[in-house]
Amino acid sequence: MINLAVIELKDIIKYLIKLTITIAIIVGLTKFFSGFKTKLNVDKNSFLACLDVVIPSMKNVNKKHEEKDTIATTEPLKMALGIELGMMDSVKKNDATQGNVESNTVADNELSVNTTNSNDKANDNLEEAKTGVSTKVIKSNVPEKFTTEYNGVKIRNETDNIKLTEEMLKPEVNVNMKNILIYHTHSSESYTSSEKYNYKATGNFRTTDVNYNVVRVGTELTTYMQHYGYNVVHDTTIYDKSYSESYDRSLKGVAKLLEEHDDTDILFDIHRDAIADSSYAPTVKIGEEEAAQLMFVIGSNGGGSKHDNWNENLKLAIKIQEKANELYPGLFKPIVLRDSRYNQQLATGASIIEVGATGNTMDQCLASMKYLSKVLSEVLK
Repeated sequence: MINLAVIELKDIIKYLIKLTITIAIIVGLTKFFSGFKTKLNVDKNSFLACLDVVIPSMKNVNKKHEEKDTIATTEPLKMALGIELGMMDSVKKNDATQGNVESNTVADNELSVNTTNSNDKANDNLEEAKTGVSTKVIKSNVPEKFTTEYNGVKIRNETDNIKLTEEMLKPEVNVNMKNILIYHTHSSESYTSSEKYNYKATGNFRTTDVNYNVVRVGTELTTYMQHYGYNVVHDTTIYDKSYSESYDRSLKGVAKLLEEHDDTDILFDIHRDAIADSSYAPTVKIGEEEAAQLMFVIGSNGGGSKHDNWNENLKLAIKIQEKANELYPGLFKPIVLRDSRYNQQLATGASIIEVGATGNTMDQCLASMKYLSKVLSEVLK
């Protein structure tokens, strides 16, 4: 028995030596032929392809390297967890989007903007949202949480030091309602593919293709608001090609646009919920149509940064959500109030609107814009 064990061990060692020699030969041949790849049309990933043959289990990993150099890989830990943790979101998403620049991404000193005015009234045949229809929230696996309620509007106060009073929540606003600026700090956030909107992701639920990310959602809202007669500037610039710098980039871009359109108080930064669990798809059924739920995120000066407009921003969000609760109960989740400013110090009617989550489809998110635009057209008269 002992001699048999020794023989088996020797066989294993011999096999490993042969395998090592084989791989060394492949590496040598690959390097040799790589100098002739132009004539022989040898791909730069030849070595990876060879490893796929020698070690089949690596094939699925190496497939990612067959894409363009600009395409970011999905982080295995996030895939395993199925959710983007808050701390990881601010640090690691830069790796998932860095260099992830496609034809729709503009240089730092450029802005990609669609400007319209109320006289355009594009798409006069657009189907407006009906009112007086039944609504029902489709139950999700994430419970609804809030700390304060005002006239049916629920608010989750996540700040450390701000204590909300009734006076702070009373939705008395004084802003120019006619001009609207829509932009996207996290422009490449995208959704679950559907039959109509099937795309190739270039990150973990991300793409810089503006036909399939939140920029497309902003385009839909722009089209509807034009239809209702509002002046709309839609900034389609991709700001999150470097994720950690996205708010700095959007701050510069939006500030420049406000210099050109100085009579603008309404700023909507359209996002998608960052949760990467595709089973989370907050949805409301309006009539026979499914629409992604929406959520206001309002910044404040709770983090110590100067932000004189935060309370006005909150009041406008409450005013809009009051009307939404009247027309389409459940379209909005509770408003979230946080310490960070999110560049909302730029105007008295600024907010983030998160449209759906990774589990929602583009179809559901576009439907939301139809109903949101109806609500806004009633509030911003």
